Amino acid sequence: MRRFLLLFVLLPIAVVAVALSVANRSAVVLSLDPLGGAAPRWSVELPLFILLFATIGLGILIGGVATWIGQGKWRRAARAERANAQRLRQDVERLRERVTTAPALAPPFSDRDAA
Repeated sequence: MRRFLLLFVLLPIAVVAVALSVANRSAVVLSLDPLGGAAPRWSVELPLFILLFATIGLGILIGGVATWIGQGKWRRAARAERANAQRLRQDVERLRERVTTAPALAPPFSDRDAA
């Protein structure tokens, strides 16, 4: 499975990333000042492929955080079930100890034996 993932998914993505990097290496100005006009205050000049990869990375990060937050109730439920299972295991062990240390009991009296 790991080899499949490497050959058929990650390798084509790497080829596309390299092609994007080579094709978009010219510098662009990223301006974070919407009212700056001709000379914006908050601007940086960088290659376009760095901007593209940074945007993709930021999207992956935001998606991961959103997914992690969204799955919080399932993690909480799993913790509660794990604690419940541990409590039940302890109860079973306690009952096993009680059964092994208890004296042997006679079988219960039945109505058939009386006749």
